[in-house]
Amino acid sequence: MASHDKSFRAGETKDRTEEKTDRAMGAVRDKAEAAKDKTYDAAQAAKDKTHESKDQSGSYISEKAGAAKQKASETAEATKEKASRAAEQVKSMAQGAKESVKHTFGMAGDEDQDRDDPTLYRDNPPRYT
Repeated sequence: MASHDKSFRAGETKDRTEEKTDRAMGAVRDKAEAAKDKTYDAAQAAKDKTHESKDQSGSYISEKAGAAKQKASETAEATKEKASRAAEQVKSMAQGAKESVKHTFGMAGDEDQDRDDPTLYRDNPPRYT
């Protein structure tokens, strides 16, 4: 009977061991499942935050690009106006130089001559008859 008793105890020990192993494996499975869920939630949160950051960055960049475009447009318009004024000044100066050269060489027409200006005719004053 001793061997039957030992055999019975061995069977009980084996059953208890299997039961403990099953419980331990169940606990490990539960922890693994919880870790998997936690990892998934963290990854999803990171993904959402990345999209949110991307949207915010895109808005910021878009806003700054619009402001830079507006500034460039204003600068171009101001430059265009300054160039136009400078061109008018150059044109006016060229016209003045042309008239001066015409007077110097006596090529100015009567409508261009100022008869009352004594400096124009120092050597040959006009004769009025």
